[in-house]
Amino acid sequence: MGEIERRFHSVTLDKPMCKGCTTCIRYCPTQAIRVQQGKAKIISERCIDCGECIRRCQYRAKKAITDGFEVMDRYKYKIALPAPAFCGQFSKAGDFDIILTGLKMLGFDHVFEVARGAEVVTEKMKELIKNGEVELPVISSACPAVVRLIAVKYQDLMSHVAPLTSPMEVAAEMARKEAREKTGLSDEEIGVFFITPCPAKVTAIKWPMALQKSNVDWAISIKDVYMRLAHSISKIKDVEHLCQSGPNGVRWANHGGEAEALGIRRYIAVDGIANVIGVLDQLEDEKINGVDFIEALACTGGCVGGCLTVENNFVANSRIRRISGKLEDKVGKIEEDMHLYWDKKIEYQPFSPLDADFSVAMQKAIRMNEIFEGLPQLDCGSCGAPSCRELAEDIVRGKANETDCIFKLRERVSALAREMAELESKMPPSME
Repeated sequence: MGEIERRFHSVTLDKPMCKGCTTCIRYCPTQAIRVQQGKAKIISERCIDCGECIRRCQYRAKKAITDGFEVMDRYKYKIALPAPAFCGQFSKAGDFDIILTGLKMLGFDHVFEVARGAEVVTEKMKELIKNGEVELPVISSACPAVVRLIAVKYQDLMSHVAPLTSPMEVAAEMARKEAREKTGLSDEEIGVFFITPCPAKVTAIKWPMALQKSNVDWAISIKDVYMRLAHSISKIKDVEHLCQSGPNGVRWANHGGEAEALGIRRYIAVDGIANVIGVLDQLEDEKINGVDFIEALACTGGCVGGCLTVENNFVANSRIRRISGKLEDKVGKIEEDMHLYWDKKIEYQPFSPLDADFSVAMQKAIRMNEIFEGLPQLDCGSCGAPSCRELAEDIVRGKANETDCIFKLRERVSALAREMAELESKMPPSME
């Protein structure tokens, strides 16, 4: 895997669109954004691709890199892999078969629901919890933004994360195997396209943390697919029976859907990245007890709240519950050759140290605390950093100056004004 691919992030900045307003730095959960010289800058090692900056930026300067429909032409057989959230986007579709048929109208040869992968992961998670394979409470690994958040911020919680591949990856593996057996084509001739609700899943495909290589080839945003289907979906006449999933798999799109599917009593279902951080902080501080499972989703409302969706997340949630209620219950079948565990253990990935030399790093840490104590500690963000502590760190790293703080700048200007006044009073009288 090349350096560019290893460092891929779906979340990116459209610099000309950025007005330097500092809104994004206030909402970034990992302090991954700075505003310098009037423009935002994303720090790659800190970004978890949660999409919060995309959601908050009123100037649309933060965008998600996804794939276009033109990549479909590279394959003889094309499989659409719609996320469960996709089925909550269409107000004019009375059932899932209409929506899935619409995908085939776009040129896909087959549609394989990610909800079917969710049903398999549900059964495997039940086994994992029952057998005590992971330290309780087990944290779901379904949301890649949350997994990456834990990897960069919560070293002590790494042992709680379920080492299971996501429903997207399981569904892609199942779909590709089915296509090989049906068509006789090779993997290279079969294209698997995930219809994604969020940038974090795009990054999980392009830069997987726990897999050698993703089973998915490309990621097309729900928004892009919606734009092509919205006006024609109500006119579909020949509806194919394509829906093969049950209600529990489909409801993974909603907040609490995975936990409900597990059928366990002692769980926490938390959504919204700020709320997730609150729960993880308490878990790390050993303030949460008597819980077996934590479903943590970065987007408010669950995947239906992803920044690449179209419909209001509350409306989509209600629609999915209503339509999925018509489906027959399904239990995911675990095949012996299924790839359900991570290829490799995810290591703790803390932010870069202040210096490679430990003694120098300690000196810089002391200096950073001294600078921080001298700052107003208002965390106003006017300096372009999310907090005074982050500004102090940036100063020590040589990426900012104390006068970036407007209060320190005012102090400096006032001091210079006093010095100028004193000098003026000591000047000799004019010859005139």
